[in-house]
Amino acid sequence: MRRRSRLALSLVTLAVVVGLATGCSLKQSSSSESTSGAAASSAASDVDVPSLKGKTVGVAAKDVVRDFGRLTYQGVQDRLEELGAKVVATQADAQDDKHLANVENLVSQKVDAIVVILGDATTLAPALQQAKDADIPVFTIDHASENSVNNIGSDNWQIGSTLARTLAEDIGGKGKVLVFNGFYDVTPCQIRYDEFKLVLKNYPNIEIIEPELQDIYEGTIEDAKQKTNDALTRYPKGEISAVWSCWDLPAIGASQAIDAAGRDEIKVYGVDAEPGALDLIQDPDSVYQFTVAQQPTLFGTTSANNVALYLGGKQDEVPLSTYLDAVFIDKANVADERKRLGLE
Repeated sequence: MRRRSRLALSLVTLAVVVGLATGCSLKQSSSSESTSGAAASSAASDVDVPSLKGKTVGVAAKDVVRDFGRLTYQGVQDRLEELGAKVVATQADAQDDKHLANVENLVSQKVDAIVVILGDATTLAPALQQAKDADIPVFTIDHASENSVNNIGSDNWQIGSTLARTLAEDIGGKGKVLVFNGFYDVTPCQIRYDEFKLVLKNYPNIEIIEPELQDIYEGTIEDAKQKTNDALTRYPKGEISAVWSCWDLPAIGASQAIDAAGRDEIKVYGVDAEPGALDLIQDPDSVYQFTVAQQPTLFGTTSANNVALYLGGKQDEVPLSTYLDAVFIDKANVADERKRLGLE
């Protein structure tokens, strides 16, 4: 059965609700109403979905180094097993070629479905096409693809624009920004960066420092720290106003370098609510200003539920895209949000 094309724009408070209306529904805007990670995951697990007993589901994660990847990876496995599935889980140690090979291997094993967590869109495209050709439904997490039955993610358009507007307003609408942009082919980073550039059209006195810095996946923090130190040498006090990154690890390294140099005129912004980022934001003496908490365990649980619905003959209840609420964290609310979201 061919499912109707829909967008579910929110899984919201106290229960996980998959949008069923054709077309686009309105995004729930109040992140303050989001449930904590534990409560949201419990709500997702309570959703009435078919059993996966007798089914084998492959799970391919790009990496489990960051909290986001690790918690998503574990969340999807736990829920699949709870529903009775046999799980074949792989993770690629942040290597795109290994991630590709892992997905191809799952296709060759003729699993009943595959859940793919993150990854470079160009690199993974051939493997996802192979899965589609083999009639193996693919479910992605933070990896939009034309070959995906359903993609779980946060509303990265909202995250990107809010991140950009917060930065722009905090620096008074003028100044030079150091940008880490090494992963434009990773869908969430692409959206966040595009939103950043779009917002800056309304702030003509903000300039991106060229060339943009290329963050890396291994040794990220130390690499970003060194690159930021180099930039601090090139641009004396008063010539850099902010640092932007689509994820927290480069921003952590940048903050460490800036804090150590005493350059407190520079403000730093990232995404993911990594523990190291939250620690810095909670430190009143650190330049780290803002991050965004997502719901990685809920990402995994919800993806597993969608696998069960799809394989259980309820394809019409599986939307093309499912967006989960994000929580915006700054120095004013970090202590409260860490406690509420269980991020302490």
